[in-house]
Amino acid sequence: MSATAVSPAASSTAAHPLLQGAILPTLLRLAAPSVLAMAMQVLVGIAETVYVGRLGATPLAAMALVFPFLMLAQQLSAGAMGGGVSSAVSRALGAGDAPRAQALALHAVAIGGVLGLVFTAVLLLGGPTFYRWLGGRDAVLVAAVDYAAVLFLGAPLIWLSNTLASVLRGTGNMRIPSVGILGASVLQIALGGWLTLGGWPALGLAPMGMAGVALANIVAGAVSVAFFVWALRSGQARLTLTWHGMVWRREMFADILRVGALSMVSPFQSVLSVLLLTGFVARLGALPLAGYAIGQRLEFLLIPISFGIGVAALPMVGMAIGARDVARARRVAWTAGATSAVNLGLIGATVALWPDLWATLFTQDAAVLAHAREFLRTAGPAFAFFGLGLTLYFAAQGAGRMLGPVLAGTLRLAVVFGVGTALMHAGSGTTALFALVGGAMTVYGLATVVAVWFTPWGPPARA
Repeated sequence: MSATAVSPAASSTAAHPLLQGAILPTLLRLAAPSVLAMAMQVLVGIAETVYVGRLGATPLAAMALVFPFLMLAQQLSAGAMGGGVSSAVSRALGAGDAPRAQALALHAVAIGGVLGLVFTAVLLLGGPTFYRWLGGRDAVLVAAVDYAAVLFLGAPLIWLSNTLASVLRGTGNMRIPSVGILGASVLQIALGGWLTLGGWPALGLAPMGMAGVALANIVAGAVSVAFFVWALRSGQARLTLTWHGMVWRREMFADILRVGALSMVSPFQSVLSVLLLTGFVARLGALPLAGYAIGQRLEFLLIPISFGIGVAALPMVGMAIGARDVARARRVAWTAGATSAVNLGLIGATVALWPDLWATLFTQDAAVLAHAREFLRTAGPAFAFFGLGLTLYFAAQGAGRMLGPVLAGTLRLAVVFGVGTALMHAGSGTTALFALVGGAMTVYGLATVVAVWFTPWGPPARA
């Protein structure tokens, strides 16, 4: 074991509030700042779209080609591998082993840094091919490659920032990660707008165009990494990040990777499902695709709610598993899943009954509105199952048991591909495809429930 220092707060993990007390109030208290931070990141994407939109259609199309890969980096580092980090740290703290938690934090930083460099290499080398597969041509392809060449130089910062935030979440501290994300988001919005459109010509700094958006992303990432390192080294959390006496251990890498690596399958499944559904609808014409895009945008905005509740449940489950209180861990999981299902279910029911509350925010075109209304009325009732499945996915990370939820995502992808292909061959219209969207969400949610219900939970054996 490493000779890392133990903070005073970490010496009494048995008294950690996440191991006792009422579950629902604790869950909501932890979830609130995470939901707010995730919502702020959504605003960053909206603001960047506004900036780039003022540059013209070509830059906007180029950013659309690159955006899925930026989102993939966020999902892999925060929701997938980040979940593995939080799970390992919280289970160690729940077992009263603070030195192990501190050593795991350092192993997590190493994993995040290496994977960030790998992501940069893959996107810089393979990016032009990927963007071409998505339909990039001529000036749009050139702009996408130039933008990504700057943006993904900062991929290691994205991975490190989300890794450090996940370490903090694993201790049960949601406030510091949320403050860091909120501050970095505000900085990114302000700096991105200034560098992209304004600049400072008096000092020789002219507007930078799309490179300004990419540079703002890098600066915000660096600031958030510095803030999280300060928090972990200054005693603000239940463990202290220090390299003194550090010994690298294969078993600790394995503890993180056996959850995080398997979890990384899910973001790829989600992206493929979305791409398949988009392709199916696109074959029906521009108007159905526009209506689908309006509904899909709401679906994306629902993710922060499920994510916030899920990452709050993760350390509660992990610490209970570490403390060998499996009954409490399961109560946390079902409470979190039900909370997410109720919240997203209310939103889904609202837009199903009154779709114009959302659809008319984006268009007044009667034909597009008709398709958007059809999507919301058809798929909206299934939002509850989507939230249920996604939140239970994070709870399963806390327990270190990810195979079932990942297979549930595989089943959703198979349903989208198989049923969608059959509908296309049958010449079906938007009603059937929109029903497929809701049906796939329902299958995912129910399959995740079955997986969590029948998977034994308990402290995993250590090497």
